[in-house]
Amino acid sequence: MVKVPAAAVAASGLVGGYAVARWTRKRPLGGVALAAAGTVAAYEWNRQAGPRAAVGLTTAYVAAFAGSHPLAKKVGAWPAVFAVAGSMAAASWAVTRRAA
Repeated sequence: MVKVPAAAVAASGLVGGYAVARWTRKRPLGGVALAAAGTVAAYEWNRQAGPRAAVGLTTAYVAAFAGSHPLAKKVGAWPAVFAVAGSMAAASWAVTRRAA
């Protein structure tokens, strides 16, 4: 079984959720992609760094999603999505690398 780092899953969930919503023009479908990746990432965060880290990173994941909306008004949609995805990946990596 190939292991994908939780940081990559979280970043892909943010980018993929937006991409699905934009290209299908069905925002709930993008939400499903976002939630699915978030669930997988949360499971891995819990496994690798424990429940406190998982709760903190899951909260950051939701905040990144919410924060991308006002940021998009300032810098554009794709730059905002990539910025929050990169920030989320960095936070995930920083927390889980210490636990490994």
